[in-house]
Amino acid sequence: MNGQATFSQNWDLDSLLPHPSGDEFRQLLDVFRTDLELLAEESDSLPSLGDPLPEVLERWAVFVEKLDELTRRGTDLDAFIGCHAAADANNRLYQQFEAELSSLGPYRTRLSSAIQFGLQAASDEQLAEMCSGNERLGRIAYWLKDQRSLSKLRLPREQEMLAAEMDVDGLHAWGRLYDRVSGALRIRVMEKGDVVDRSPGQVQFDSADRSVRENNYHASLKAWRSVADTCGDAINHIAGTRLTKYRRLGLEDHLSAPLFFNRMQRETLDAMWSAVENRKEVLLGFLGSKADLLGLDRLGWCDLQAPLPSPDAGGISYDAACELIIESFSRFTPEFGDFARKTIVERWIEVENRDGKRQGGFCTGFPGQQQSRIFMTYVGTLDSMSTLAHEIGHAYHSFVLKEQPLFLQEYPMNLAETASTFAEAVLGEERLAAGQDRHEQLGILDTMLSDAVSFLMNIHSRFLFEDEFHRERVDGEVSPERLSELMVKSQKQAYLDALAEDGWNDTFWISKLHFYISSLPFYNFPYTFGYLLSLGIYAVARDAGSVDFPSRYREFLLATGNRSTEDTVKDSFGYDLREPDFWNRSLDVVADRVRRFVDLASSND
Repeated sequence: MNGQATFSQNWDLDSLLPHPSGDEFRQLLDVFRTDLELLAEESDSLPSLGDPLPEVLERWAVFVEKLDELTRRGTDLDAFIGCHAAADANNRLYQQFEAELSSLGPYRTRLSSAIQFGLQAASDEQLAEMCSGNERLGRIAYWLKDQRSLSKLRLPREQEMLAAEMDVDGLHAWGRLYDRVSGALRIRVMEKGDVVDRSPGQVQFDSADRSVRENNYHASLKAWRSVADTCGDAINHIAGTRLTKYRRLGLEDHLSAPLFFNRMQRETLDAMWSAVENRKEVLLGFLGSKADLLGLDRLGWCDLQAPLPSPDAGGISYDAACELIIESFSRFTPEFGDFARKTIVERWIEVENRDGKRQGGFCTGFPGQQQSRIFMTYVGTLDSMSTLAHEIGHAYHSFVLKEQPLFLQEYPMNLAETASTFAEAVLGEERLAAGQDRHEQLGILDTMLSDAVSFLMNIHSRFLFEDEFHRERVDGEVSPERLSELMVKSQKQAYLDALAEDGWNDTFWISKLHFYISSLPFYNFPYTFGYLLSLGIYAVARDAGSVDFPSRYREFLLATGNRSTEDTVKDSFGYDLREPDFWNRSLDVVADRVRRFVDLASSND
């Protein structure tokens, strides 16, 4: 970066809570633990709502208010330690605090179980009576209904409590182990003639020099293979624990729970993947044209993020990326632009490219502070800028919901990914409209269509892999070698066998942290869902040509906290997600972008 940087690349955590190394934070955590234990004990005697008498409703209202306050504090603590641990992956103190907070999981399970078991006995009529008979409960009527639905994923009370206690040193411990292993991993690469060790997040595959991409790629494969056995244990035991519980619950299959968590019907998931499989062949035109522009017969895995040849092949500074995002969001709506500037200026974002950070990116919320924090590693590419816009989109979603009751600020991951990918769409379309020449427009379209490949092919390969892995895991542990075979098989199917024969990534099951998130299963299809939903919404905005669309979009974001996925879209935009129409509308946008890219790529202007 040339000259003095305008925007800080490091976040401000000190204004949120006391630093973890001090006594004040220790005291804060101890008080939280005590209050959590007391409320968990109180929850054991929470009455059933099978007979919603006025005194019972009042007791529930008071309990839910206490739970609201305690949940805010606990969420802030989790997010705070998570931020510190991500920014300093090898810090043992932060790892210890992560483990300590995880150990409180059984108390939280007691609380959520008490709510769900208490609601389980209530009929629809009783639940409606309950919400109309108490104003405070009426405000969170949808959340109560959703909690009653989630009670189907609960074992009998004593078994549920035992499972929660065992998960601390089982399910969630395997997730934490993966975080430590991947955080400590170093990839040995060549930089400017020197051999250096880099964190996974620092090793990029977007160099204009193919030899650099190939060397980085093969170095990454070698490094990840060195931890294959440990990661194989982790992924097997995470999946195995879940499958054991699913069997005890009598669930249809391993997709039942993810669908519950995403407030989504199986017909919707099937309609989405069916549309993707029927239409994604159009992406072969993009992959072929990009290979031609790069002088290759076929793209390999290391070429998917490669930049196109351009007379202006320089990167984009963090300051420039921030200004572009602010300007693009502001043209959509002043509130969106003002919010983006707020996150950047007030240092809600950590982007510094340095050793010792965890890989990946995230946005995490602090409901007690009504703020968010964003984590990523910015490496000066268009893809980095898109990731930044993506995470700011997440933060804006939380910002819109911040005045709602806490339990109506919770939204499923598929709808969370809609707001973030919509932000990327806003940035991309604004930049494309302002593109000055063929090379610039090709570069913008390349970024957009690389995202399409990620969401419609890469994420699909993850879904196919996890689906088949879970089916095989029912019969016992799956070896690392077999996991690699399943990964390549899934990639070939999802990418329509379009990459070079030696271009498949058999270590992707090891390097992709989404497979190891112990708190949520099948953390893959929400991305494709959110991507296509955001494109469809953007198409509605483009076609409507109405100045009131930003307000409709805001109402859509508010609805994500108090409706099912299908009702959120139906009430906001009038589409039935169980039918192919909306998904095809989204895929029409992708097809149009491919046509524009292929035409520009074949032009000599």
